[in-house]
Amino acid sequence: MERTIRVLVGKPGLDGHDRGAKVVARAYRDAGMEVIYTGLHQTPEQIVQAAVQEDVDVVALSILSGAHNTLVPKVIEGLKREGLDDVLVLVGGIIPEEDVEFLKKAGVAGVFGPGTPTSEIIEFTRENVKRK
Repeated sequence: MERTIRVLVGKPGLDGHDRGAKVVARAYRDAGMEVIYTGLHQTPEQIVQAAVQEDVDVVALSILSGAHNTLVPKVIEGLKREGLDDVLVLVGGIIPEEDVEFLKKAGVAGVFGPGTPTSEIIEFTRENVKRK
């Protein structure tokens, strides 16, 4: 029997808006995945530690503050330091088109902006997660 995909939904930084993160978390849960939601105002280090402790397959970050080019690479670096190179990293929120390539070069597998259907995020996750 195949293990259920485990997704950590994180809100790094000072952004206090979590409606989108909660919508995505619920969509993952409704799709049969296990979801760990870290809550608001998490540091990259807290997100990485939660990913380690929960043995996740996916780290889905929601950022609306504009700090994505700083916070996301820190999360990815932390995951690599912990040996979690196989974790799929996704980013959602207000991400300017000109920053998408930078994030992908940093190790982000997918970037999803406002209005992205949750079905698209779920499908992308299923197609790209590396099973442990």
